[in-house]
This record gives sequence, C-alpha cells and structure tokens, in this order.
Amino acid sequence: MTGGQIAPDAVTTARGRAFLTDLSGLGGADLARADRDRRVLATAQDDPPSAAEVAAWWRGLGDEERQTLATVAPSIVGNLEGVPYRVRDRANRTALRAGLADPSTGAARTAMLGQVRDSLEHGPGTPERFLITLDTRGSGRAEIAIGDLDSAADVTVVVPGMFFTVTGQMADFTNTANDLYSEQATLAGVAAPGSGSGVAVVAWMGYRTPDLSNILSLSLAKTGAERLERTVGGLREARGSAQPRINVVAHSYGSTTALMALSSGRMSADTLTVLGSPGSDVQTAKQLAVGRGQVFVGDAHSDPIAGSGYFGTDPGSASFGSTVLDLAGGIDTDDAGDVFRRPVGHNDYLKPGTASLHDVALIAVGRGDLVREQLRRGERGGDGVPQTSPDMYLVRPQDLQPRE
Repeated sequence: MTGGQIAPDAVTTARGRAFLTDLSGLGGADLARADRDRRVLATAQDDPPSAAEVAAWWRGLGDEERQTLATVAPSIVGNLEGVPYRVRDRANRTALRAGLADPSTGAARTAMLGQVRDSLEHGPGTPERFLITLDTRGSGRAEIAIGDLDSAADVTVVVPGMFFTVTGQMADFTNTANDLYSEQATLAGVAAPGSGSGVAVVAWMGYRTPDLSNILSLSLAKTGAERLERTVGGLREARGSAQPRINVVAHSYGSTTALMALSSGRMSADTLTVLGSPGSDVQTAKQLAVGRGQVFVGDAHSDPIAGSGYFGTDPGSASFGSTVLDLAGGIDTDDAGDVFRRPVGHNDYLKPGTASLHDVALIAVGRGDLVREQLRRGERGGDGVPQTSPDMYLVRPQDLQPRE
C-alpha cells in the first residue's frame, strides 16, 4: 500500500477509477475508517465504478495489497462488482462476523446479520454458498450464490417481490434458491450445452422491496433494476469469453423490476421467467434484451396479482409475445400416481413438487422447449386452436434418475 500519498478525505468524494486509486492509496488506519464511512460505502454500494474498471484495478494490485484491502475494508471490497466472487465472499463473511461480534451493534442490525449467517449454512454434500453482497444500511441487502459462479454453465438470478426483507426472509429465500438449484441439478441429463458445467442460483435480495407504505410507487423497482443490471454486468465481466447461460426468474414486484432492467439497453439475459407479475411499462417481448422466444410467464390458479396489469402491460397478455406456462388448473396426476402439483395463489410458484418449479428449472438449463403444455400467446392456427409442438413432453426428475 502507498499510505500517506492520498489525503484520507479524498476517497469520500472520488468516483469511478479515481475512487479505486484513492482507496488503494490509503494506509491501514485510514482504510479502516473509510470502511466505516457512510459516504465511502454509498459510493461503493450505490454508485460504484464499473465492473470492468474494478476488475482491471484488482488485477493490477499485488497480493499483499489485495489481502489488506479485503481484510481491512471488507464492506467496500465485498460489494464491488469486478472483484472475484471468492474474495467478495471472504470479505463479506469478515464483515458479517465483525458485526455479530460487535457489542455496539443494535438489535435490528444483529437480527439482519443473524438471518444472513443462517442463510449461509448448508449440510454435507450440498453445494457451497457464497455471500457476494452484504449491505447492512437501512433495511439491508444481501446476495447469496448457491454453486460456483465462476464455472457454472447455467446461472439463475432469482428476484423477489414485495414484503421480502433480509431480516425477515433471507434464510427462507436462500432455501428457495437451493430448491431451484436441486431441481436444475436433476435435469443435467437433458440440459442444453453451455460454457462450463453445473449450475448456480443467486438468491438476489439486492434491492429494497416495497411494503404497504410504498406499494404504489415504482421508484424501488427503478433502483432495483439498476442494481440488477450491475449484478449481471459483474457476472459477465467475471466470465469473460466463457459466458454462462444467464436466466432471470422474477416474482411479483420483482418481475416489474426485471422487466425494467431488461428493457433498459444495459442488461441482457438468455431467458426471463416472470411469476405472478403485476406488469410493467414494457409492451412486448421484443423490447426485452432476452433470447428470441425465451420470455416465459407463470400465472397460478387463484393468484390475484398475476395478470392484473397493475403496473402496466401484463406480460402474459395475448399481444406480448411470451410463452405462458400451463399452471392455472388443479393437481395433475399421471397413471403411475406420480404428481407435479400445480401452484395455487401468489406465493406457491417455487415450492418443491410444483409444476412451476420444474418448468422454471427446465427453462434455466436451456430446455424451455420441454415445459409443460406450453402455449405461445398470439400464435394460433387458423381455427383458433393453439399450435403445440409434437415433441413437447414432460421430463421428470424420476425419469432421469430412476429410483427403486
């Protein structure tokens, strides 16, 4: 480090590459103070340098400099897109442990950190979990990756909807991401070819979701869209020429957020699946930077939000150009007694055993062509009858992994 060459206060006003240069020029004591300075954290977490700038800066540092930064300024380093994911995980875990051990940490923040700690627990033989974002300001933000983001052929980012908070739901939300990971893993035998191997799922509590006090506003969705763009941009920068298949799965208000991000011109994905969507100002799938024919919509039976068009155009409407999943009926049982339960209500889509979880997993491994009785809205035969593909069928985990 080149301590003494940079005025300690310079980093509080710097932006872009200058922020990084000033940060790496701080001595140990000043660096530790910067990691607690709200102005510095606001830059690192709200208005950071680009992932490309961060990656180039990090590559130019020596091993000792990197170690010092990650250890002394974990709240900054752990949240910079462009820093390697394993380094971010170690830095954020350092910040997590320090926060839990600090006797001055208030009860609300302790509860938030406790949820994150619990979310990182996993049993033997289960995939590793990585804490790639930890922001304890306000209601908090956290992102936990299940599986290796540096090598997975398929990366799925799950975006939550209203009423989700780090303190209240992070552990449950991470377990939901783990359920999707497990469902995708059973489909390895039919997965489309990708760059690398395996899957990774990100439990992305990366924005403040609305509650009853601000449910009418789209400002949180706009901020969330910008943060989602940075997350995906960081992933693309990290993977370089070996790009994974990137899937976005968004529920409720999260679908409004994702639709904003994918229509911004600053983010793209291979697939988008929205579940229980209240709509957005995006009018057709052609406005989205998503693979052709790779926008899917799930509307469950008795879901009062799905199809409401509350925030604009319903992505499941006939004119949008999406593929609507067959989820509106009751329970389906085949002759052998095997069951995929169809989801009911607004919060059932990603529960184990549901047809919707299975369909989402198929889409995420590049096999949206195999989803249950899919119907592309707006593509009907001359007699008004939906046209379905003759090779459309249901692939079940038990078909790929026979059990006695």
